[in-house]
Amino acid sequence: MMARHALVSDRVGHRVAIASTAATLLGLGLALLGPTLTASAATAPTPAPTPSAPSIDGLVQSVLNGPNGGPSDSILVIIGITLLSIAPSLILMVSSFTKIFVVLAMTRNALGLQTVPPNQVLAGLALFLSIFIMWPVVSNINDAALQPYLHGSIDLQHAVTLAEAPLRHFMLANTRQEDLALMTRAAGRANPASPSAVSLSTLIPAFMISQLRSAFIIGFVIFIPFLIVDIVVSSSLMAMGMMMLPPVMVSLPFKILLFVLVDGWGLLVTTLVGSYGGTR
Repeated sequence: MMARHALVSDRVGHRVAIASTAATLLGLGLALLGPTLTASAATAPTPAPTPSAPSIDGLVQSVLNGPNGGPSDSILVIIGITLLSIAPSLILMVSSFTKIFVVLAMTRNALGLQTVPPNQVLAGLALFLSIFIMWPVVSNINDAALQPYLHGSIDLQHAVTLAEAPLRHFMLANTRQEDLALMTRAAGRANPASPSAVSLSTLIPAFMISQLRSAFIIGFVIFIPFLIVDIVVSSSLMAMGMMMLPPVMVSLPFKILLFVLVDGWGLLVTTLVGSYGGTR
């Protein structure tokens, strides 16, 4: 019984302590807000209307924008990390990187070289050529969307809309109408009124298909002269009865010599950059 009485006393004591703490905090709050409320009541004889609850858009804008109207530092960090995480996918899907890398890889295979140049070199060359080709698009996005957003002139949604326009123009200029129609039919959608009305979910895969088609056409043209060299070398070895000598071993130096004499890298880069000449 004594233990039970002690337990009840402890509970009562805890409740009394909590009640006294709450009363103390309430009193401090009233003491701090009392002068402000009194001054407000003195200057405003009529009660102010009760403010309505903030809308979702207002809450989102207050979180995204800083006190001076520009984006807050935390939002900029989040956007930067997000862009860095999806940058490889963006480069593959909406830039000229895929086409350039495929053409360079097919050129290496046409020469008969398996690991020279290595993939890192081809990817680096394709990346910097893509930056060179896409630089006007990036500059337009920076001038029209990024800088106004950083200075607080426009909000994030408007900045995304403005940034989409140069990228959409670049992809539409390098996408075949047949590929757009193919992806529209595959999505089960009605034909758009104009190419500019195509959604990005349809435009991006159509753009990638067009880029791969162009890359394979260029690769086929590159393969032809090297295939002729292989045929000539194989026929010569067969005529001389040297069947045990691999034709690739003999034709490889001639293909490299031919590629160097015609300035193959220069012609290749000129062709790739020139294929985007109307959209730069």
